[in-house]
Amino acid sequence: MLVLFETPAGFALFKVLDEGKLANVEDLGNEFATAASARKMVKLKAFDKFDNTSDALEAVAKLLEGTPSKGLRNFLKANCKGESLAVADSKLGNIIKEKLKIDCVHNNAVMELLRGVRSQLTELITGLGDTDLAPMSLGLSHSLARYKLKFSSDKVDTMIIQAIGLLDDLDKELNTYAMRVREWYGWHFPELAKIVSDNILYAKAVKLMGDRINAVKLDFTEIFGDDNDIESNLKEAAVISMGTEVSDLDLLHIRELCDQVLSLAEYRAQLYDYLKSRMNTIAPNLTALVGELVGARLISHGGSLLNLAKQPGSTVQILGAEKALFRALKTKHATPKYGLIYHASVVGQAAPKNKGKISRSLAAKVALAIRVDALGDGQDNTMGVENRLKLETRLRQLEGKDLGRLSGSAKGKPKIEVYDKDKKKGSGGLITPAKTYNTAADSLLGQTPTADSAENSVKKDKKKKKKADAEEEPKTEEPSKKKSKKKKTEVEEAETEEPAKKEKRTKRKHEAVEETEMPAKKKEKSEKKKKKSEA
Repeated sequence: MLVLFETPAGFALFKVLDEGKLANVEDLGNEFATAASARKMVKLKAFDKFDNTSDALEAVAKLLEGTPSKGLRNFLKANCKGESLAVADSKLGNIIKEKLKIDCVHNNAVMELLRGVRSQLTELITGLGDTDLAPMSLGLSHSLARYKLKFSSDKVDTMIIQAIGLLDDLDKELNTYAMRVREWYGWHFPELAKIVSDNILYAKAVKLMGDRINAVKLDFTEIFGDDNDIESNLKEAAVISMGTEVSDLDLLHIRELCDQVLSLAEYRAQLYDYLKSRMNTIAPNLTALVGELVGARLISHGGSLLNLAKQPGSTVQILGAEKALFRALKTKHATPKYGLIYHASVVGQAAPKNKGKISRSLAAKVALAIRVDALGDGQDNTMGVENRLKLETRLRQLEGKDLGRLSGSAKGKPKIEVYDKDKKKGSGGLITPAKTYNTAADSLLGQTPTADSAENSVKKDKKKKKKADAEEEPKTEEPSKKKSKKKKTEVEEAETEEPAKKEKRTKRKHEAVEETEMPAKKKEKSEKKKKKSEA
């Protein structure tokens, strides 16, 4: 039986001298207690040395994937004819058995045997000492770690973290010094602060002018350029200024402070150019999405580019707003929608109601861009530029509410034509204009009638009755003679009626009149009748 053993220097094949001792696994470790006993157990048969570090890295990377390298396959073909092979990885043994037709063994006895060989490796392989093996192992482990993480030595984000921190400090100091110059020189020439708003131009003007009396004689074209309005206003204000007089010593210190402001501004510009070049080298996709300053602040807040690559998009979205997040969770209010990412140009272009949606989309794209920059092989920013264009189209859709793709599944926008009622197109077109809708015919169900509507209804009823009477008049002309005879007989009957019947008729008339009276009067009469009956 042969044993395959991997070392940082190369592959080694050991011949097992006493295979009977493999049956007792518990006592197998005692056989490698000393170098002499180890030589009695195994013996070096062949050794395949790596030519350089790249070959070693390639071979070890293949072993991690469970496949033999080309050099290992040639080595095993040459030295394993008719022998069984003990391997540490069962997956590697199966592939060797399939491709090279070599029987492979993997069990507890083999693992114990490999452990013993590792303990006495320098004694079993001549010419390989501990002093040589240790640096080989360290170099190979570093190379393997870089290979796993796709790490590039150029991607050192520590410089970015320090540069963005210094840039923020310079901004604070520059602002403080500029305000001090304005306040100090304002006692002598207070009108200059309103005429020149830029701090750098203000410092240059103060350094060139000194005393305000000299303003009339000086030429400010180098400072203000072709803007003659500012220069003319400055000279006019210098003549009628209400400021106090200052000594030459005071002006000397003011000019020294102006020199400090100008030197800080110049160094800040140089530092920004350096930060821009480093960001385009280390994180090109992140820079294309959010810019140099926001990207550098995200890396600085995350600690490193690799740490930031481990964060999900939801964390990147609120990075920098931790206090607001925990305060919202504690008070059970709405959590913040954005942190440092708020200062990105894409979020700044959005309306206030759409900033949350755009920041969420941008955070997802930024998380992908950071992982590509930290772990990818490429050095271009194509992925970041493409995602930025997608975000801009998304922003235009939100702002303009364009019809089209909602979830990204539709390939085109629907073509919507304006309806024209008089349009004649094809056989189904309109020959004549369509009738307009009559709004006066709408139903009025459920509405309470007003007094005017009641009066109108009464008038309509009267008109209907008059029409009906006018239609009935010609019909009633013919039997008029018969009706006159009937009336005569009725009059005679009425004269011969008894007085009792007349009284009944008068009572009925009185009752009909009482029914038409108001309810209040009925109640009063009924009460009077009751009182009379009780009396």
